[in-house]
Amino acid sequence: MSGKRTRRKGQSRGRKELPKSLRRVNLDAAGIDIGSKSHYVAVPEGRDEHPVRKFRSFTTDLRRLADWLEKCGIDTVAMESTSVYWIPLYEILEERGFEVILVNARDFKSVPGRKTDVLDCQWLQELHMYGLLRGSFRPDAEIAAMRAYVRHRDMLVKNASRHVQHMQKALSQMNVQLHNVISDVTGATGMRIIRSIIHGNHNPEVLAEGRDFRCKASRETIVESLSGNYRPEHVFALRQAVELYDFYQQQMEAVDKELEKLLHELEETSPEREEIGPARLKRRKGNEPNFDIRTRLYALTGTDLTQIPAIGPYSALKIISEIGGDMTRWPTVDNFTSWATLAPRNKITGGKLISSRTRSSANRFAEVLRMAAMTIGKTDTYLGAFYRRKAARIGKAKAITATARKLAVIIYHMIARGVPFQDPGLEAHDEQHRQRVLKNLKRRAKSLGFQLMPDDPLDDACGAVT
Repeated sequence: MSGKRTRRKGQSRGRKELPKSLRRVNLDAAGIDIGSKSHYVAVPEGRDEHPVRKFRSFTTDLRRLADWLEKCGIDTVAMESTSVYWIPLYEILEERGFEVILVNARDFKSVPGRKTDVLDCQWLQELHMYGLLRGSFRPDAEIAAMRAYVRHRDMLVKNASRHVQHMQKALSQMNVQLHNVISDVTGATGMRIIRSIIHGNHNPEVLAEGRDFRCKASRETIVESLSGNYRPEHVFALRQAVELYDFYQQQMEAVDKELEKLLHELEETSPEREEIGPARLKRRKGNEPNFDIRTRLYALTGTDLTQIPAIGPYSALKIISEIGGDMTRWPTVDNFTSWATLAPRNKITGGKLISSRTRSSANRFAEVLRMAAMTIGKTDTYLGAFYRRKAARIGKAKAITATARKLAVIIYHMIARGVPFQDPGLEAHDEQHRQRVLKNLKRRAKSLGFQLMPDDPLDDACGAVT
């Protein structure tokens, strides 16, 4: 018998054929390792004499990078999402017509020994060639621009709030207890009095004349709170805090103008909608932009998210700026809630569930929904009753996540299917919970050999064990 191996019919020579799941699906794929000063790019073998190249992060070099990828016949690119360094290259490649996917570093940096930039970009290219990478969500260019404005505005609001704290600190150092008497020092009463103080008026009787007629605190109480020690260094600190607060307010007004302009441009390219219904909220909150957000978003998406309890126009603007109006990015609602890190992350080993915690993340969409969930628990609505029942059973932290997930499901169906929101009400929630309890009681009684019989034949909603 010869030692030469015989080849079976249909078996190819050379390398063993890969399983179907590991076949190359992106033959024209490249991988890019992003850095602050330079980027390393890898293309498939045979496309260039040097399949791995280094490009600086200057704009001219980024354009040369795109030219080289076109020369190598690349169609799709996978890049690492490193800080904000990926954004300029992403935008240039997107304008050139490349399919670009943004990859979270923790999704592919799990193999030991790959610690250099060259190996990183080659590893990215290889994984992307076999279709083993999933891209992070990146909205369209118009929504990305809106998101940039909204996020920048959020930063300005946070910075302004820091200087409000500086105002309160300066007042406390002068023993002026104004912030303990009125609910908001940045309101009409508070700012009138504070501006009068920094202009040199320290007489409590005269300062109290700045009280607004809507202020709940009496004039006598305000006069008592304004008797302080107005030392020059504390008044100086208060003046600078007010000036910085005013500066950020001006910057927010500038951002609001750009936002309104962008939404108007998007509205002109959107299809015609039916007339929007009446608003659920009549008053504008202090930090919200000073234009009609609700009507603009309705023209853009065809749905009114402000009809959901605890979601106002500004919250709706944040939501649309994060997810856009195209729900086809997520095939199912489960994909959507998983992306928002609001779905349980089940860890099962040996057939046993060892953890179902949600994944920690900085998803801004989920952050808005969690804030809304905390507010919704105080309302007499279906969602409010749901939150209170969950909080009593599993605690407030998990109840917030569960309510936020339910809000995400509602928003998905409203945008994807154009389904308007309708609150079933407290009674519907109580009846649903009652029927669930009754079903469990019947199942429990049956397992013990008993049967539930109604007390009144005309009412089978409740029963007694026989």
